Amino acid sequence: MKNLLLLLISIASINITVAQTQVGSVTLPNTVNYGGQELILNGAGIRKKAMVLKLYSGGLYLTSKSSDAKNIMSADESMAIKLVITSGFVSSEAMSEAVEDGFNASMNGNTSSLASEIKKFIGFFSDEIVENDTFDITYQKGTGVVAYKNGKELGTISGMKFKKALFGIWLGNEPVDSKLKKAMLGK
Repeated sequence: MKNLLLLLISIASINITVAQTQVGSVTLPNTVNYGGQELILNGAGIRKKAMVLKLYSGGLYLTSKSSDAKNIMSADESMAIKLVITSGFVSSEAMSEAVEDGFNASMNGNTSSLASEIKKFIGFFSDEIVENDTFDITYQKGTGVVAYKNGKELGTISGMKFKKALFGIWLGNEPVDSKLKKAMLGK
């Protein structure tokens, strides 16, 4: 009986271990569900600044694995990026500035066509940000971009053009962090 109990505990531990991925000091789930769509972890990495400061761990979730950034950004398929803040240096102001810079890079400096959407999205970061805050930036097919902070919905922004520019922050030609992009693409 004792051996059977140990075997069951071992099997349960293996299942728990397999269902998560360690990314630096953060544990990301291997699957998530948004709007009734199950997504799998495509890849994950750490956003660093000045090569030493770890700002957040991030994971890209897709309906099926892919390493083609252009196709991912253009796809009208549900997907998500999960960001877990790991540094006290990530403030509301710093995150807002970084997102604005990210849109500028993603859209080659021509953000005027999405100015109101970008302003609304940046507003999602207006409340205080602290270590271990989790942002889920999702694209839900048929709904649009839906953002969450610590599981609480922040708002929705529709439109494929916005979705493509948003995911371009991490996956575009000038990503916020090229090593993070590579990691999210599972490379």
